[in-house]
Amino acid sequence: MKVLAINGSPRKGGNTEILLKAVLAPIEAAGIETEIYQIGGKLVHGCTGCRTCRESGEPVCIFKNDVMNEVVAKMIAADGIVIGSPVYFTDVTTEIKSLIDRAGYCTLGRRLLRRKVGAAVAAVRRGGAVHTVDSINHFFMISEMIIPGSTYWNFGIGGPAGSVAEDAEGLKNMQNLGENIAWLLRQTADAREA
Repeated sequence: MKVLAINGSPRKGGNTEILLKAVLAPIEAAGIETEIYQIGGKLVHGCTGCRTCRESGEPVCIFKNDVMNEVVAKMIAADGIVIGSPVYFTDVTTEIKSLIDRAGYCTLGRRLLRRKVGAAVAAVRRGGAVHTVDSINHFFMISEMIIPGSTYWNFGIGGPAGSVAEDAEGLKNMQNLGENIAWLLRQTADAREA
């Protein structure tokens, strides 16, 4: 089993990455392979709605000059997907929005993410975290993924890079989320293979 965490923050090593690592720690402790994929800060195109990915029969976007086809292939191969984003104007970053639109278009009709475990994580300075988590969860729900809960909404509070490490409640919530992801992956392993 494998869990792919996608970091939508352009700040490598920043608050979003700290939260993602806190989610992945108990998953790794349960013996499940993990990977963090840095999409934030990379050039990604928005979806143009050209429908080429649907008509081709392959889950590949027509744009070949960015990282999206690579990350979509990793999502298809993973058993669990955690998408993390800092809050940008009460929503996800442009990279995560592009990921949702393009991965959704490439995979949805083929049900390629069906029954995978999906969790959203947001790093927030002040407000908008719940909406950011909802945006990601909407993608998971329409993709027929299974969303585990935790002890509170999946966000951590911190302004400057690294300050989320001082949010003890947020980090505990990430740990609980990771434990729930690991448990859910073990419980649903047979269903994902069916």
